[in-house]
Amino acid sequence: MVAERFISAKLKFQGKLATVAIAVSFLVIIVAVAVAAGFRREIRSGVAAIYGDIHIAPQSTFSAEPEPLRADFLPSLEAIPEVSTVKTVVSRGGIVKRGDTVHGVIVKGFSGSGLGPMEVSVPRRLGEITGLDKGDEMVCYFVGEKVKVRKFRIAAVHSDMLETDDNLIVYAPLEDLRRVCGWEEDQVSSVELTLTPAFRGKKMQDAVADKVASALEGRPLIVTTSARSFPGLFDWLDLLDSNVLIILILMTVVAGFNMVSGLLIMILKNIPVIGTLKTLGMDDRAIGRIYLRVSGSAAMKGLVIGNVLAMTFCFIQGTTHLIPLDPDNYFISFVPVSLNVPAILAADIAAYAGILLLTWLPAGIVSRIDPASTVKAD
Repeated sequence: MVAERFISAKLKFQGKLATVAIAVSFLVIIVAVAVAAGFRREIRSGVAAIYGDIHIAPQSTFSAEPEPLRADFLPSLEAIPEVSTVKTVVSRGGIVKRGDTVHGVIVKGFSGSGLGPMEVSVPRRLGEITGLDKGDEMVCYFVGEKVKVRKFRIAAVHSDMLETDDNLIVYAPLEDLRRVCGWEEDQVSSVELTLTPAFRGKKMQDAVADKVASALEGRPLIVTTSARSFPGLFDWLDLLDSNVLIILILMTVVAGFNMVSGLLIMILKNIPVIGTLKTLGMDDRAIGRIYLRVSGSAAMKGLVIGNVLAMTFCFIQGTTHLIPLDPDNYFISFVPVSLNVPAILAADIAAYAGILLLTWLPAGIVSRIDPASTVKAD
């Protein structure tokens, strides 16, 4: 083993282009993994902010006069380990009127909104439709058995991921909506649970939803997950993961074959050396390991360079949002990145192992080299 290490240290890899190709391949792989993780994080967080990862309600929350729910079961929900936050919500259908413009909205009050009394945050699209902006007063009509009129001050303008003209959500303080509905302090229209990041996948949500249903102890409530309510979004995330897997395989194959070509050039240039080593008694496997050491070192160099470049890109994009996206098509306005260290390490190991496996192909040429002919030719 000492001789193999010594000889491999003296040999120079003959494929600088292959090392560059490996670096580029790892750059593409890590960026793809980071972008996929970023989309998962942003979309799941965006949906959870609007709907919660798990939603508990007696009926449709967004009706004109929702059915009140007495939330006396919150301690049992907070005791579930996978639950990060529990948010009580009162939602009520409303009509915003400004001049001759009238538009229906959903007014949603929730605990911890950060808004003052009679303050609201309106969606960007509503501002475009009605001309309302931060600092303006907004008159809202709540229709039911009696029409109730409230005047709010717009404290903020926001953009929701699922914002459409038919589903514009105005955020308001919880107590203001309770007074509109005439409800008591412990009455709400729904409860939204946000889960810890590890349990936001479809299967994990279903498992936690079963725990939530058990904690409700037979109460006649509907427990739904965001994955069930927005299946298209989660299917799109699954498709994105499939694309990342395809990129991983393609980049590994490209990098592997570039390494194979570089290793072939190196072996062919060193045929006399191989013949001499065989004459001195070194077997084919030992000689093959020498060249695998050299190729493994070159692949590791490409891996390190590619990772450094990928991390640099992710840092710049994550802090500056330099590359934009069309939110109408991608739900968010920039390319998201998230450095999921376990996923990146798994991609590195899988790609590196795949490259080394491919380099066994040219290493097999060593066994076909006849030391007698090579030494004679030399």
